[in-house]
Amino acid sequence: MYTMLTMASTEERFAQATNYWDLETLYTDIASAKGKRLTPVEKLHLRGLLCGYSPAEIAERLNKNVKGVEVDLCNTLYKYVKSLVDKSDEKVENWRNITEWLEEAGYKSQPSIESEIGDGVSIKLLVQEANITLEKNQLTIDLNIRIVAPSPSGTPVIQEFNTNGKFN
Repeated sequence: MYTMLTMASTEERFAQATNYWDLETLYTDIASAKGKRLTPVEKLHLRGLLCGYSPAEIAERLNKNVKGVEVDLCNTLYKYVKSLVDKSDEKVENWRNITEWLEEAGYKSQPSIESEIGDGVSIKLLVQEANITLEKNQLTIDLNIRIVAPSPSGTPVIQEFNTNGKFN
């Protein structure tokens, strides 16, 4: 019972990564680079990185030793990801390199919304977060939005927008 409870709570940690990343494909591909399945701890640390947490923040949230998490990441995930994305000869200068490389390799999901606008015509919106900044009590959100809709000729029309929204 204790083991099941611990595993369930481990799976729930950093769960927001599932909203932005194709975790199942990523787990499978990293396991292939590793030569065997990822451990629950490796998956947990990976999700922490994908949520934008530094190794120190991951350690803090998991009540672990910071140096231990950093060493663990260097000896495991960093090696596997470098192998996966053909960067074995490169040095991980910063933990953010890992998420950048995985995003470049196509593992980051693009949230999309599909809607029907009448007469059975559907459009699809793909939203990709571009940049969010908070400066002097002003929140600025830059978004890239792609709209895919059918045209009268039957060929899909793709329209891209770059928006800049400011909120006070």
